[in-house]
This record gives sequence, structure tokens and C-alpha cells, in this order.
Amino acid sequence: MTTDGTTSTDATTRHVAEAAPGGRTHDTSAPAVEAAPRRSTPPPATRRAATVAGVLGELMITLGVLLLAFVAWQLWWTDVEGERAQAAIVEELDWAPIPAPDEPAPPPPAPAVMRRDASPPMAEPAYAETFATMLVPRWGPDYERPVSQGVDRATVLDPLGIGHYPGTAMPGDVGNFAVSGHRTTYGKPFNRVAELQIGDPIVVRTADIWYVYRVTSTQIVLPEDVQVIAPAPNEPGVEPTVRSITLTTCHPMYSARERFIVHGELDYWMSTADGFPAEISGGA
Repeated sequence: MTTDGTTSTDATTRHVAEAAPGGRTHDTSAPAVEAAPRRSTPPPATRRAATVAGVLGELMITLGVLLLAFVAWQLWWTDVEGERAQAAIVEELDWAPIPAPDEPAPPPPAPAVMRRDASPPMAEPAYAETFATMLVPRWGPDYERPVSQGVDRATVLDPLGIGHYPGTAMPGDVGNFAVSGHRTTYGKPFNRVAELQIGDPIVVRTADIWYVYRVTSTQIVLPEDVQVIAPAPNEPGVEPTVRSITLTTCHPMYSARERFIVHGELDYWMSTADGFPAEISGGA
């Protein structure tokens, strides 16, 4: 009450309680509390879609892991297995081992004779038969890989190493001794082919004869350019007069889009009974 007997209407000094249903009162100054919204349950179709997406995601991860494992196997493990297998093939030939760089070659029973006349003819071997090895000093003193008949990937190039194109010349013959090998995977015998330089020796060894070729040129061609292995390289239909060698492999690295080609010509041949060529025993 005020001094004049009236009632104050100042809303700031007093909260007015109002009657509520059931006789209870509530404070009108308190903010109203809203009810929490009910969480809706996704329809069955949405749940199924989420489940399918989760399964697909897991499958993609699994496939990615399997793909990485396959790449590792293809690029690394096949090399390990291929190098071991090719080394075992060379060892099985039971030919005189190549002397180590710091080891003098055993003296030959007679002075070595470097011959440039016609070498004894060699019959074409049976399919997949290993009949020679290849040594390339540019690729290291320990490099020696088997050469077998045929160029089928599954039966020759993958398990055996370097393959000889059937129908091309045999080592030392007039014509084109043409061979193929992997640049990557399965022991990659031609991995360093791009390092070869003009004049580098490429040595082919059989049971009785060393054939020492020298690089004359390199080129990059398309897979269908088969004239590179013609008897006279790149001159199909021309009668050969030179004892040639041709190396073919894939290009660029990790691709079969093109072919890297190395051509060479025979420098000389010598009997294996005369020891080792100077090119692989510390000489030129």
C-alpha cells in the first residue's frame, strides 16, 4: 500500500501469480521451456543405402590393398625370383665361371685368337632350350643372363630371361641375331638398356665360342615396326651381308607403348678353350 491508500502497479517490484489449471500457480516471469524434439528414425530405405555404402567402402579399401600387394609382387618379388632362376640356369650350364674383377683370369692353354672369318655354324635349338648366355660389361662385371629359344612371355621371357626370335640368325651367322628381354619385372635382364653407348661390347657365350659384338646404334620404335629384326635390320627384303645383333625391349619404363632397340655388329669370335675375351676379363 502507498500513503494515499492505493495499490502500486509497478511490475518491477512484484511478480503476479496467476491461477493455473488445477488450482496451481506459476510464475509468469519465467521463460517457457520448450519440449525437446523427438528424434526421427530413418526410413528402412535410408538404412539400407547406408549399409550398402559402408560395404562398398570396405570392398574398395580391400581392393586397394590387394592392388598394392599385386604391384609389389609384380615389380619386386618377380625380380627376386627371376634373378634367382636365371642365375640357377647359368650355373646349370656348368661353364667356366667368369673371373671376378679383382681376380686374374686363368691363363689359357694357348694364346687367344680373335677371329673375324666365318664361325662354325650353329643349329637352331629346340623351343625353350637355353643355348647361350649374354654378358654386357656396361651393366656390371657380374652380369650374365641365359639366352633361350623363343620369345613367348609365359614360357620363355618370364621364367628363363632373354629369348631368341625363332627364324632370325644364330650367333655369329650372317644376318640378324635378334633377342628380346624384359626391362622391368621377372629379373629385368634388359633393365639398363638405355645406358648402352656406341662401341660398347655385347658378349654372347655358347658352349664352344665367344661372340663379341659392338653397339652401332639405338632407336625407339612402335611395337608393329618388326623390320628392326629383319635379316638386314630396318631393310626388309635386303640380303644381309653383316653379322648383326639386335636387342628389343619395352619402352618407356613400366610401359609397352614403344620398343627400345639396340643394334650391333660382330667384332670377332674366339674359342672358349682359349680363355676369356678381354672385354670381360679386365681388357677393352
